[in-house]
Amino acid sequence: MLNQVVIVGPKFSNFVRSVMLCCEEKGIGYTAGMEVRGVAIEYKSDEHFALHPSGKFPVLCHDVNDRAYTLFETGPICRYLDMMFEGVSLQPADIAMRMQVDQWTQYISIEADKAIMRDYMLEFKSPTGDNGAINVARLQAATPAIEHVLSVLEKTLGDKPFLCSDRYTTADALLTPMLDYLANTPTADQLLPQQSELRAYIERMRQRPSGQTVLVNVTL
Repeated sequence: MLNQVVIVGPKFSNFVRSVMLCCEEKGIGYTAGMEVRGVAIEYKSDEHFALHPSGKFPVLCHDVNDRAYTLFETGPICRYLDMMFEGVSLQPADIAMRMQVDQWTQYISIEADKAIMRDYMLEFKSPTGDNGAINVARLQAATPAIEHVLSVLEKTLGDKPFLCSDRYTTADALLTPMLDYLANTPTADQLLPQQSELRAYIERMRQRPSGQTVLVNVTL
């Protein structure tokens, strides 16, 4: 694939990986990293704030008809990629179903990301316990919220192959990087039991060509 878009942000970011998954699913050429148009982007630098007013990732850069476009926030980026480029659709044609995908994309971006990534997974990446140890108390405090989110997602998934329908959507691209990280933790069997639908779901997502490229061998 020729590089068609630039995804600005570290590849370990779950949201950057969501955008990468959308590109892989649609066959869009891309690069991902901390450089855009030949300029290195340092975190929270002036160049970063020029791309995202809150200094967050990802940011999408796309040059179209001699114009340089930038777009931030993962949900809109994924929808943009789906509408701008040809290939398999990542959103249902039916408006009501499309709003269901938007609804769960928003829920995952806010509620699931906070419970899974910000309040739980970050403890494994940057431990706050004594001498760099995992702060078990912090994990225990975060467990009720993550269990609630996972139960909501498990109920929503049911026995469907994908979160919102019988086909891959942007909601799956948002969710799978989070569950992929969670499934690699020492507490995975507690939060994602082997017999659960969510555990089977993330294993299916890992086996997709997009998952093999984006999810495999990428660590937090």
